[in-house]
Amino acid sequence: MGLLTGIRKKVKSVSRYNQILKVLLKYGFEDLVYYLEEKKRYQFLQQFVPKARKLHAMEYSKWAKMRLVCEELGPTFVKFGQILSNRPDLIPFDLVFELEKLQDNVPPMPVEMAKEVVETELKDDVEKLFAWFEPEPFASASMAQVHKVTLHSGKRVALKVQRQGIQDIILEDIKVMYSIADILEKRIPSLKSFDPIGLVKNFEESILKELDFINESINVQRFYNNIKQDDSVEQFANAPRIYPEYTTNKILAMEFMPGIKINSLKEIEEKGFDKKVLARRLAISYFKQIFEYGFFHADPHPGNLLVQANGHICYLDFGMMGSILPRDIEIFGRLFLAITRKDVNKIIRALQQLSNNMTIENMRDLEFDINEFVEKYYIRSVHENEMSTILLELKDIIIAHGLIVPTHFYLFARSLVTVEGVIEKLDPELDQFAIVKPYLIKSVSRTYNPIKMGEKALNSMYELGNYMEELPRDLKNAIRKINSGMVKVDLT
Repeated sequence: MGLLTGIRKKVKSVSRYNQILKVLLKYGFEDLVYYLEEKKRYQFLQQFVPKARKLHAMEYSKWAKMRLVCEELGPTFVKFGQILSNRPDLIPFDLVFELEKLQDNVPPMPVEMAKEVVETELKDDVEKLFAWFEPEPFASASMAQVHKVTLHSGKRVALKVQRQGIQDIILEDIKVMYSIADILEKRIPSLKSFDPIGLVKNFEESILKELDFINESINVQRFYNNIKQDDSVEQFANAPRIYPEYTTNKILAMEFMPGIKINSLKEIEEKGFDKKVLARRLAISYFKQIFEYGFFHADPHPGNLLVQANGHICYLDFGMMGSILPRDIEIFGRLFLAITRKDVNKIIRALQQLSNNMTIENMRDLEFDINEFVEKYYIRSVHENEMSTILLELKDIIIAHGLIVPTHFYLFARSLVTVEGVIEKLDPELDQFAIVKPYLIKSVSRTYNPIKMGEKALNSMYELGNYMEELPRDLKNAIRKINSGMVKVDLT
């Protein structure tokens, strides 16, 4: 039985590998397939791709075809493309732009299958667990779908149910991706610097976390705690509560949050909301996440943002989140303040600190590029430029000079592009720099307040004390070794 299972798995992997090669050929990536396969097998596979399909594929750009390949190959490759779109340091911007458009084109699973997953996970009948289970999901994607359910207490819950068998499909695809990465790394030496196997490994870690809904429930709870503990007058965000007793690795139970999608502008106006006020509240809630909480929603597209009856912004779907270290929050703060003050040296210093004080090979060239960058944005007031536009320009300079900054910098930049797109639809005239500036100043002042500086001084004195304590012993050991002839000094 074990042997048969092993054979089936191998056949399954080979079949999937062949399917991937055919899709690559269909979209004109013959060179890539040629590297992956021997000449005879390459010619054999060519026969299975009709010429008409190839001609149709030729209508698209190279980057659009890469997106279409991911979409045709299904959930694993769609997710891989979406994650890769967060790495503009590795791939061209045109490809980033295309991968950001990736869509899940998968119909929802039948309600019977969804109920089966729920009953297996919660170990009881759906009828006993819930007073009502809505047959039609109100949201659906390649990995999961969401059903409205009502608890026996009368509370309404959004129940996220993982697609049956999706984990096996993804694990099988990852095996094939490792094989492809290994072959490409061996046959195209120039690809080694991109570390294809490392990319697949990072993707595997990321996707397995996303497949475990306990991780997402922790994200939701952390986000919820951050906003509930914020007692400032400018706290305009909301998030659902988690029902842990109905949450497992494959089921996520959250409070059902009513509201209007933030891009339903006509409905927003009909309900009497002021779009300018909503734009300001969204900007404040997002900058707080980055510069105060250090934990931000990394996928703030309109489908994940609701306007609630009290005018607060409710965030949904916490599968993709970003974390920023307190040290990096302070560096981000100094970086943006330096940009607003046209301070080239402080911009460079902040970038160096973000990249762990990397040695810059040509400082003069970097100074020139940063100076050009600053002047470009001061032809008009810096306040007239979107933060995301400035960040993306800065990103190009970082990549051009080989600086390695934390990946959350790129995730932050990409998320900011998304949220600014939403803000612009609500109020194109909103001065985002005026809103963010107090948070930038606060993030920097936190580091330089007397208590923090006192703590740093104490830590430094403690480290110095340890060093001075160890020094005599180390010197004694060194002298003993020299006297015993264990250390030889060559003076020739």
